[in-house]
Amino acid sequence: MVSVTVTAKQLEVTRIVDVLSRAIAQQRLRPGTRLVEAQIVDTLQANRNHVQVALQRLAMQHIVTIETNRGAIVSQPTAQEARDVFGARRAIERAVVEAITPEALAANAQVIAEQMDAERQASASGDRRETVRVRSEFHLMLADLCGNRLLREILGNLIVRSSLIVSLYQRLDTPSCRCDDHQAILDALQSGSSESAIHAMLHHLVDLEGQLDLHEQSAPEVNLREALADL
Repeated sequence: MVSVTVTAKQLEVTRIVDVLSRAIAQQRLRPGTRLVEAQIVDTLQANRNHVQVALQRLAMQHIVTIETNRGAIVSQPTAQEARDVFGARRAIERAVVEAITPEALAANAQVIAEQMDAERQASASGDRRETVRVRSEFHLMLADLCGNRLLREILGNLIVRSSLIVSLYQRLDTPSCRCDDHQAILDALQSGSSESAIHAMLHHLVDLEGQLDLHEQSAPEVNLREALADL
């Protein structure tokens, strides 16, 4: 068996990637925001080289764009990229739902109940950022339940990219992911009908895409230090 040693540098780069990804997924960092290395170093108490590697990793995931003479910015998906991302999500999340077993649901009943309770609380609070965060976690929870680590990894990337798309293209200033839709997906899974659960998930994702105005949009200025605070 090959032993894999995770170095301190790898752990630190992963930390920076995770913080920036969460800030983007929670719409603290909006599309087009310039990611000034010095500010990230200062805010996250990080090594500049580690920050550069983290930004390069995010660029490979199409979450960040590195431009000559300008540096790194949060990616600004085109309307066609938005369609492609949602098309990919339909394929991946169909596979996720298909792979969830009754045993996985039973073993994670408490996790599921806590997720749905968190969604209801977030909705009642009126905190858009928290609602976006919690409802995105529903999709990642299902990916965890399906037991396929690669599907989980791919979906994690697509969720962050979806947040960029919503930041640019969502028509209404309301969280696009609805708790009732999530409950319908769970109800279908718990009834043992994989086909119904797939139908509910695909309907949900088509509805999300339908709430977008897929024309090119500009992004407002964002304070980087404030966006990364407390992550």
